[in-house]
Amino acid sequence: MAASPRRLAAIALCAACAVAAAQDREQLPIQLTASSLNFDSQKGVVEYGTVTITQGQIRITADRAVTTGVDFKDSKWQFSGTVRISMPESALASDTAEVRFAAGVVASAVVTGTPATFTQTREDEQSQGRANRIDYDLKRGTVQFIGDAWLKDARTEVTSETLVYSTLTQRVISDEPVVITIQPGAPATEKPKPQP
Repeated sequence: MAASPRRLAAIALCAACAVAAAQDREQLPIQLTASSLNFDSQKGVVEYGTVTITQGQIRITADRAVTTGVDFKDSKWQFSGTVRISMPESALASDTAEVRFAAGVVASAVVTGTPATFTQTREDEQSQGRANRIDYDLKRGTVQFIGDAWLKDARTEVTSETLVYSTLTQRVISDEPVVITIQPGAPATEKPKPQP
């Protein structure tokens, strides 16, 4: 999972583009569709059935969502059921998720499942990960895998109790014992296979 100088330059460019995209996203409208609505104005709690939230290329779907604020400027949302969060280069899937919106955009997501999964597709390579819990900080570009953590690219597979992965630099860090499996015959990059 080490990066070459040419790849580091491409990553720096992608990071600059990601910052610009986040700023542009703040200007995009957020659309919410749901199969049902239960708004308790006295408690300030809103519950949605089968919900989809989209903003540009970011999409969140779940069987149920609960929030204490209908404003996307600063609110926390609890999603449950079949939760899917997709972004331009990555995706998360889980049983439950807590998503924080700040300044009109998704700022972070904490997903839990048996397991929760993460996929990042960049150019012609794909990284995949899973854990009992995944903390994704979109602004910092870090994904923390907690509990039975596993992360893999075309050649390398890393397992540990916890792993931290940078979506910008593709760097992996663990302060706990790790097991690393390297496939010497595998190509350095692997084109992602189309999803059925």
